Amino acid sequence: MTGTERRRQANDRARRRAVRALAAQMGVPYSVAARLIADPHRSLVFAHREQRPFHARVRDTREAAAPPLGRAAHLAARFPRLHTAAGRLYDGRDRQTVLAMLYAVVAHESPGLLPAPGELAWVAELGEETAVDITCAALDRAARLVLDDDGWRLWTRVDAALGAGDRRSDATILLERELRTVSLRGSLAGARQTLDAVLLAAHRLKAPGARVDLGGRAATVVGARWPEGGPPTAYEVRLGGDPRLHVVDLGHEQQPAGV
Repeated sequence: MTGTERRRQANDRARRRAVRALAAQMGVPYSVAARLIADPHRSLVFAHREQRPFHARVRDTREAAAPPLGRAAHLAARFPRLHTAAGRLYDGRDRQTVLAMLYAVVAHESPGLLPAPGELAWVAELGEETAVDITCAALDRAARLVLDDDGWRLWTRVDAALGAGDRRSDATILLERELRTVSLRGSLAGARQTLDAVLLAAHRLKAPGARVDLGGRAATVVGARWPEGGPPTAYEVRLGGDPRLHVVDLGHEQQPAGV
């Protein structure tokens, strides 16, 4: 076997591992994940993540277990932009900044939802993203619910959280500067989809980007609807390039309702 053939086989194995990882993450069949990962950028990201040695996984989980800045950076890298029939998902130049601000709001308003530092430090050393996700589930859920607030009140809550933060901390300095100088509204949808993806995985449900049936037609999941507690109540889906949003109820007969 030539060196070129060995490299090709290694690349094929890495791609198959990446497809399996994406299928498990999004709760979709292998064939669907293979189509999604055909996006060269996404394929490269997942293949790289699947090949990480243990020390690299631990480095990533240490970042994932360090809100607000670390966890925001981890999730933004973990869920790269995705091109779908319904448009670009996980998008937004400042998605990472928005995620960090949401975590800052939760830390300010509901500090009891932050995992204990010792617990985060311990779970980070396992090198398993899922273990960190479980530990941060309440934090992620609260951050996602902040996005359901109306626009004016959302930014008021962010401003209050940053104003109450440690004036010397890197997070406060960075996020206050970004809040004053950057337009973040275009990154809200991508931040919402990122948190939906993490939370839906815990319920073994499909993440934004997955395909579902909508009255006999293939639709793309673009989000989820969450109550104050418990599992999500519905998927938000779109058909092709149609900007209209449809709702597919979960836990009941799937009767779509246009919004």
